[in-house]
Amino acid sequence: MRRALLSAVALATVGLAGPSASATTVPGTTAAANYVVRYTFDGHTPLADVTGHGHDLSPVARYGGAFNLVAHAGGSALTFPRPCQIEPCPRIALRTVTSDELNPGPRNIRFGASVQLAPNETTKGENVLQKGYSARGSQYKLQIDGAAGRPSCVLVDDLSPEINVAMGMVSVADNRWHTLECRRSGSSLTILVDGKRAGRTTIPPDLSITNWIPLSVGGKGSYTDNDQFQGTLDEVWVQIDQ
Repeated sequence: MRRALLSAVALATVGLAGPSASATTVPGTTAAANYVVRYTFDGHTPLADVTGHGHDLSPVARYGGAFNLVAHAGGSALTFPRPCQIEPCPRIALRTVTSDELNPGPRNIRFGASVQLAPNETTKGENVLQKGYSARGSQYKLQIDGAAGRPSCVLVDDLSPEINVAMGMVSVADNRWHTLECRRSGSSLTILVDGKRAGRTTIPPDLSITNWIPLSVGGKGSYTDNDQFQGTLDEVWVQIDQ
């Protein structure tokens, strides 16, 4: 994860100093948005894309990295490797075969997941889902930042290196289940926690994301600095306006 986020984070906090901002319930979008991919991690093929679009996940792992299935909400969820202080540490990410269908271009996009993270499972940065890299090309990403365990959304344009961040003002590292959603609507990027707005920033209205990098869940790869997710994950999804 790139660390040059201070200016973008400062923008994300504008107008959100008071408790009323984090308590604002944001209504859902219209039927114009459709799932392009969704993972429930249930059944005999837990890494299957249940939309039928064929974007099934495959693990890439190193140093014994693995996921485990645990019971959740009448189905299953995935647990990822716990924090490790001495390298080499277990690493794993789940990836699709790259597809243009997962690129929003300039269109509105929503993406999210349900997460459970304990206070002792936070690190400097954990990726829940992402497509693309901020260091080159374009990106959309949902992550959980720092020891405080604050979620954030990231968008990076195809032609601009600016990292646009909507930082959540609440922690989700309390060992409870939380739903997280990133929502791009025109020139606004919002992070929602349990259906309520937790942070927001303004983005260029013509921001566009098109890259050939696979969608990745739980980390950006299996290498050392992969921003490994360390908790439990369920209900991962992406919707893109038609």
